Order: sequence, then C-alpha cells, then structure tokens
Amino acid sequence: MASFPNDESATASTDAPTPGALTPDSRGRTGLHLTGADLDRNPDVRVRNVEVVSDGWHVLRRTTLDYRGRDGAWATQQRETYDRGNGATILLYDLEARTVLLTRQFRFPAYVNDHPDGMLIETAAGLLDGDSPETAIRREVAEELGVTVGPVRPVFELYMSPGSVTERVHFFVAPWTAADVTGPGGGVADEGEEIEALTIPFDEALRMTTDGRIADGKTVILLQWAALNLFASRLTSATD
Repeated sequence: MASFPNDESATASTDAPTPGALTPDSRGRTGLHLTGADLDRNPDVRVRNVEVVSDGWHVLRRTTLDYRGRDGAWATQQRETYDRGNGATILLYDLEARTVLLTRQFRFPAYVNDHPDGMLIETAAGLLDGDSPETAIRREVAEELGVTVGPVRPVFELYMSPGSVTERVHFFVAPWTAADVTGPGGGVADEGEEIEALTIPFDEALRMTTDGRIADGKTVILLQWAALNLFASRLTSATD
C-alpha cells in the first residue's frame, strides 16, 4: 500500500494578516484563503495549504497539494490558480438573414501578447457576478449590444484555460433580429467599456476564424457549433 507523505489536515495560510483572508481586502472580502482547502472528491489529491498571493479585482492563490500518481507514489506539488469567477457567453444569430451579431472591443491582455491592435471580435460575454448564467448573459447582451433577447439555448459549459484559470464558461445561442434592439449597447462606461456591435454574414464570420480576424476562443467555438447545428444546410466553404 502506498504511504501518504504525512497525515496533517489541510490548512489555510494565515501566517500574516493577508487582506482577504481573516481581514477584509479592498473589496470587503474575507475567507479567500479557504477556497479549495476542503476538497475531497478525488482520493488521489489532498490539499495541504492555500495561500492568497494577490487579492486585486480577482484572486490569485498558491495551493500546496499532495498528488498520488498511477504508480501509487505521492508527490507534493504547488499550483497557482487565478479565480475570476465563472462567466457566460452567447452567439446571437439570424437564420433568415444568415448573419450573426458580434462585438468588437479592446483587450489589453491580447494586445500585450502580440495581437496587432488588441481589438478583438467576440461573442457577447461577461462574468456571472452572483447571477444565474441565463440572467447574467441577458444582462451582458443588453449592456454590450442593446438587445433584449428572447429564449436562449444552453449548449456547453467549458473550462477555457484549466491549467491556471478556474473560470467555467456557460455557452448559449439565441435568435435575434433588428427588432430586438431596445437600447444603445456599447458596454458600461463606468467600467471603461467601449464596445462596438458588428452584424456579420455567417459565412464571412467563419472565414474570419481561419484568417485570424477572429482570434477569440469562445467565439470560434460558438461559430463552429453554429456551422454544424444551425447553418449546416447552406454552409459554404470558409476558405472560398
């Protein structure tokens, strides 16, 4: 039988008065050091310690854990996780007009990582911020595109960068027409958002995923799903 490194229970790092642990951080949060400390769903993983490394707008944690490999041997590892909460995204489509409604906005992380100008074309999206996925995506569509959306269809729940980011994204699709535009859109100015709405022919949007004009993962996923499930009967080659 494989031996376990030691039998200490998981601990949350409290050696120093880290904001967000026992004392409130700048957003009034406490207990940030407890996330993951009591995980026990996987018998081959035992969390030893959770440390809050950064408590900015989102939370960076360093977790020490013991992991039992396929050979039965235990090894101690450290993993850093970035917790920004879960999110939702949606593809709005018009089957009759054969178009999709997307957004364009500046994304500094893409800009700093070699994107030519940081202006990414994306499906509407946002964090849940305590709301249900459907409530959140309706809010984001109204804020970003000025659209009051009707029935929405959930299609996926995916981890987009599971090596380091905890976020799980809820994917939706919904029909729309110009009659559904009930507000100005453009995002929330107080949050620094400046979002442009783009109505794009679906076949052109697919071509944009192959030539780099659309470089956002969630958007590519939803467009490919739409190609298989919504527009397949009249699909033209994305490379034509």
